[in-house]
Amino acid sequence: MHVQEWLETVPAVAVYALVGIVIGLESLGIPLPGEIILVSSALLASQHGDIDPVILGAGATAGAIIGDSIGYAIGRKGGRPLLAWLGGKFPRHFSEAHIATAERSFQKWGMWAVFFGRFVALLRIFAGPLAGVLHMPYWKFLTANVLGGILWAGGTTAVIYYVGIVAESWLKRFSWLGLVLAVLIGLTSMLVLKRKAKKTAAATTATAEPAPAPASVGD
Repeated sequence: MHVQEWLETVPAVAVYALVGIVIGLESLGIPLPGEIILVSSALLASQHGDIDPVILGAGATAGAIIGDSIGYAIGRKGGRPLLAWLGGKFPRHFSEAHIATAERSFQKWGMWAVFFGRFVALLRIFAGPLAGVLHMPYWKFLTANVLGGILWAGGTTAVIYYVGIVAESWLKRFSWLGLVLAVLIGLTSMLVLKRKAKKTAAATTATAEPAPAPASVGD
């Protein structure tokens, strides 16, 4: 079942809790589809009045900040052995190559890697634990964590919510344009495919025709 369709079957409180928990666990270092859940929930809020986008954004922001902070504490205590253990459990996400890439980003950008990492799926998982492993000063981490969490979680919720409202309004007003566009695309696709089929058939026929017999020497 599609994520948004499934979210429609649960009460609003459960949606808030689910978004906060999933994003929190992802920020903590567990590979989960936090962004997909957030976007689907924000779209759902734009279509149903039961879900408050402000509460949704606040829950997502809280999950992001708290999850990242817990990940930082775990990374600081676990150190390099923790990254090696995660690599064994989640080789697709915590491979040596991914860890090396994230570490270079942290060494180059420092606290800005935590801030901008919110907007990159790989760094969003790594940010908290890796900042702890590398012993980034906590005040720097917390500053970047809070600002990044607010901008990413709150901003994503607001943008998707308003885009959903505008799109729904546009489709209601200009649904006939969508129908005309769909018909035109369908006709164009059919003509293009028909033309390609004719070319392919002609090429096949030319290849299948026997070559003319060579003239005899005496002719």
